Amino acid sequence: MTKAEFVVVANRLPVDRTVDGEGAEAWRRSPGGLVTALEPVMQKADGAWVGWAGQPDLDVEPFDFEGTHLVPVTLTAEDVELYYEGFSNDTIWPLYHDVISEPRYSRVWWDAYVRVNQRFAEASAAAAAENAIVWVQDYQLQLVPKMLREMRPDVTIGYFHHIPFPAYGLFSQLPWRRQVLEGLLGADVIGFQRVADAGNFARAVRRQLRYDTKASGISVPHGVGTTRLALAKAFPISIDASSYIELARNENVKARAREIRESLGNPKRIFLGVDRLDYTKGISHRLKAYGELLAEGRINVEETTLVQVASPSRERVAAYIQLRDEIELTVGRIDGDFDTMGHTAIRYLHQAYPREEMVALFLAADVMLVTALRDGMNLVAKEYVASRVDNRGVLILSEFAGAADELGTAVRVNPHDIEGLKDAMMRAVEMPPAEQGRRMRAARRRVLEHSVEDWSREFLAALAVFRNKREKD
Repeated sequence: MTKAEFVVVANRLPVDRTVDGEGAEAWRRSPGGLVTALEPVMQKADGAWVGWAGQPDLDVEPFDFEGTHLVPVTLTAEDVELYYEGFSNDTIWPLYHDVISEPRYSRVWWDAYVRVNQRFAEASAAAAAENAIVWVQDYQLQLVPKMLREMRPDVTIGYFHHIPFPAYGLFSQLPWRRQVLEGLLGADVIGFQRVADAGNFARAVRRQLRYDTKASGISVPHGVGTTRLALAKAFPISIDASSYIELARNENVKARAREIRESLGNPKRIFLGVDRLDYTKGISHRLKAYGELLAEGRINVEETTLVQVASPSRERVAAYIQLRDEIELTVGRIDGDFDTMGHTAIRYLHQAYPREEMVALFLAADVMLVTALRDGMNLVAKEYVASRVDNRGVLILSEFAGAADELGTAVRVNPHDIEGLKDAMMRAVEMPPAEQGRRMRAARRRVLEHSVEDWSREFLAALAVFRNKREKD
């Protein structure tokens, strides 16, 4: 097998397997945020991507797809249940998102997490050339950096954490907190979305491991009586803004945006929410605020519509099954109370859509609602801003989303404050075009000046410092 100078390691491969009616197998690029973020990097590097193919018990040999060498890691149905649905998404995800939903702690889940992380580390070690750079992605693989370092001390290891890292008071609940910290510190560079997340991680290291932490790096024991530095720093992720701008200027997409408005009865104002169906996204808070505005008569269904796209997510996890039921019940009640024969209060869409349709929705929407209770970044906020080439529209943005650190001209809200959220929605509805333009131009400038390529270049530049030092030593 050809060894790669640059290896990305993620829970999922950047492709989905499809089988047509005649049983013919094919692969297509996945629509996920991580794939979108790393796609430009992988296209420029002659690299390999290590990940799960997305289906249990699917044993696939490494193969090439659109210029990237893909190395599948096989997961059994039990692995998916225990490592992915269990520890990753029923323990780590709720714990790291401020315990919005209660995390569950299971030794069986943890053992599976260790076992699967070891499998990913072994596949990465086999795929990497001598002195390669290996970039591990996200919370499902927090143990891989240390495991990989023990197998391949020659490689330079980066890790990027796409979700929040919790304050120590929450993180300390985790029975395996020490092992997770040591796993992450196997990396040379540990990247986070926000400065606050990097700070939370450094404090956890000080409190739990008693390592020396400074701005220049964390001193990690390395051999007998020696230490090495590991850098923990914020590298806020972004989007490929140019692709959204190109679509927003496409005549077919603009025509589709007009069709969307017409299909909704040409309301004066369209609110839009676009989220994975997840309890961290604040969808319930948004619906409550919107329903109360209708009940109070501050808006009416003839002039205002809310479009809520909630793409399916983790449909076998109990908390997500319950969330879907609650949201659909709320939507049904609000529509039942306020719909007329010609107008609907909420158009609820439990589906995923291609990027072209999403940009058309962004162009059709007057107000974008990003009301996350906790979010590492929230790229949808940046996608909306990039798509508004007309410098119109209003972004309402939760202060608990990482994007709030960068998009300072958005209308910031605390989604737990329903009255404040309602007032922000009314402010957006009534905002003069000149103020919309001023705010949107500033937000678009930030998104255009800091693209996903800048994010990856800055992270890889930090890794290169460690690689160069290792080569000199």
